[in-house]
Amino acid sequence: MHNTKQTLGFIGIGLMGQPMTLRLLAAGYRVNVWNRTAEKLSTVTKAGAVPCASVAELVEQSGIILLCLADSPIVEDIVKQHILIQGNKHKLLIDLSSTHPEVTRQLAQLLHHNCAMDWVDAPVSGGVAGATNGSLAIMAGGNKKSVQIAREVLAPLYSQLTHMGDVGSGQVTKVCNQMIVSCNILVIAEMLALAEKSGVDSSKIATALAGGFADSKPLQIVAPEMANSNFTPVKWRVKTLLKDLNMATDLASTQSTATPMSALAAQLMQLHGSRGFLEQDPATLIKLYNDKK
Repeated sequence: MHNTKQTLGFIGIGLMGQPMTLRLLAAGYRVNVWNRTAEKLSTVTKAGAVPCASVAELVEQSGIILLCLADSPIVEDIVKQHILIQGNKHKLLIDLSSTHPEVTRQLAQLLHHNCAMDWVDAPVSGGVAGATNGSLAIMAGGNKKSVQIAREVLAPLYSQLTHMGDVGSGQVTKVCNQMIVSCNILVIAEMLALAEKSGVDSSKIATALAGGFADSKPLQIVAPEMANSNFTPVKWRVKTLLKDLNMATDLASTQSTATPMSALAAQLMQLHGSRGFLEQDPATLIKLYNDKK
């Protein structure tokens, strides 16, 4: 299989979808695109992407369908209302969204039963920077053959792709990832507020802790933004972390396991979001702990 001969269909040209599409185009793929807000297609179409008037048109003209959508209900709607109609055994769906594991399994079964089309759940971690630089971490679920195709097709996007198991296992792994990220960012926010109120220059914290056990990518990226009240441009959104934390608590309840820290993180994220920050960058979480403008 020669990847440059594969025609891709990319649905969801947002914060992550746009840089991923640009990298796929730069790698030589023909990429058909569709987005609910057509205006967001201008950057990728200028780079060579082919806009489609409908999802049905995109699926009909593409061999591999890539989804990068905001949440499970949107993924479910796109699949049930559009992809099922045009899908067939010669096509493959790769879901790059963070979708509920159980919804993923149900939709994958539905797709396979109705049109013999395989599904790979391939959620990503690394943010806009990772999508732009091609350094994403991808955790994939699906059968060996389909995941191998995904591994080849998505090569321009990642530094690591790990096959986690059957369909749904990639999404479970992404939930685990988001539990760590969300709790990390919240404790970074409360730590910085404590440091500042104790007379320490919070802008030096990330540098001071670099290389130690407390160091992390979120610390080096988010702590300076929090310390300097630098909340734009928005690189990811509070509502995304909240959605994933809610999936974590829901998954934990179905598996009869306790996730008290993630449950508390979800409550704090919900509180922050209710104050008008759902569409804002998670760096704004510092505002939960201080009144810095």
